[in-house]
This record gives sequence, C-alpha cells and structure tokens, in this order.
Amino acid sequence: MITNEIASSTSGAAMLATPQTGVMGKDDFLNLLIAQLQNQDPLNPTDSTEFTAQLAQFSSLEQLSNVNENLMELKNFQASINNSQAVSLIGKSITANGNSIQLSDDGPVKCDFELDGDAVLAVANIYDSTGKFVADFESNNLSAGQHSLLWDGMDNNGNRVAGGNYTFEILAADADGRDIAATTFFSGTVDKVTFDNSTTYLISGDQKIALGDVIEVAAPQEAKIIDIPESSQAAAQAQSSNPVINGGN
Repeated sequence: MITNEIASSTSGAAMLATPQTGVMGKDDFLNLLIAQLQNQDPLNPTDSTEFTAQLAQFSSLEQLSNVNENLMELKNFQASINNSQAVSLIGKSITANGNSIQLSDDGPVKCDFELDGDAVLAVANIYDSTGKFVADFESNNLSAGQHSLLWDGMDNNGNRVAGGNYTFEILAADADGRDIAATTFFSGTVDKVTFDNSTTYLISGDQKIALGDVIEVAAPQEAKIIDIPESSQAAAQAQSSNPVINGGN
C-alpha cells in the first residue's frame, strides 16, 4: 500500500504531514503519489496496474473536487437570486405560515386560518407576547377552507389591550364533537429584509418571517381615487370663495 511505502522513508513522511483539518484534498493525494514514485525500490518498482488504478482514483478525485466547487458557486448564485427576490417583496402584502398577529392601538386585527373540514364551532384564543391568555371569541358554522376572524383588541373583561405582538390558536369541532384541524397564517406588509446565517427573513412590523414560510404575495391595497365632475369642482370652488353665512341677508 502507499502508506506503508511512505512510512518506510523519513523524507517522504516529512513531505506528507497530515493537514490539521484531517481531510485529504487532491493536492495531498498528488503528493502521496509523487512520494511513492520517489521512494519506490528500484529493484522492485510499483506495479503498473496498481499505479494506473491510483491515477484513475486521482482523476476521479479531481472531478469530484470540481463538481463540489461548481455546486458551491451554484448555491451562492441561487442565494443571490433569492436575496434579490426578497428585496422586491418590500411593500408587498404577504401571507405566511404562523400564528402571529400585530394589533394596532386603534383598530382590530384579523386571525387567518384554514379548516380541514366543516366546523359547527370555531374558537380563537388570543395570547400576549409572554404566552398569557388575553381573550377568546368564537364563530359558528364554518365550512372547510380559509377563513378570517376579527379580534377587536378587547380582553375578556371588555378592556382595550395595548397594541403589539400577539399569537392566536384556533380550536374547531364538527357536529359530532370531533376536533377539526386548523392551520393558522400570518398576514402583513413587508417593511424590510434581513439576512441571518445564510437565511433570508422578511420583517413586517416586529415580526420576522423566514422566506420559505411565505405562501402568498399580493400587491398592497391602493387608495381609491374618486373622479369629481368639472361642474361639481367649479361649484365647490365658487362656494368656498363666497361662503354663505346662515341668518345673513
């Protein structure tokens, strides 16, 4: 074997110090092959068949090394594409797997979910960021598919809770009292994109969503523009320039 022949030569062993990483690369393999040729017995040279097999192994190692480098380049290229696509999602509305909701200080929030079957009763439980129960509310006779329940931001005592991050769960049952599986979703608008440990995350408010969890992307809702006829505009301008005071002559 190659290792036995090299071990018999001090100079050969010195040339072939094992890398600290413990992983042999193509250069190490080539050095082994050269050292074998340098230290072979002139009266008993290396068998040509064995030498040919070793050359074939070196060729295979070279090809595998090139394949690995190409795969790394492809991985980096794919990551750059994913990052570019993620940046294009800024300002878009997304739906992702998750049970987080973000309550504003002055409005309700939707709890989106999907039922695997028809349910006569579905109950939504709301928890704060510490996992403490806040409120629950229910809906009746929901068919299988996607639904949204609106939480008004009140706790079970009728008090308005502070805006912030909350989580919810959906418990549903059919007419026979059997549990119906429910999948919860997070909906929000992408504010920015962050990259952490080679993973792309979308930031919506205080929520951090992995790009792989996104299941739907939609354009943001735009404000409706109402066209006002020119006659109405002229009348409005005339009224503003000549205001009428009640009770005047």
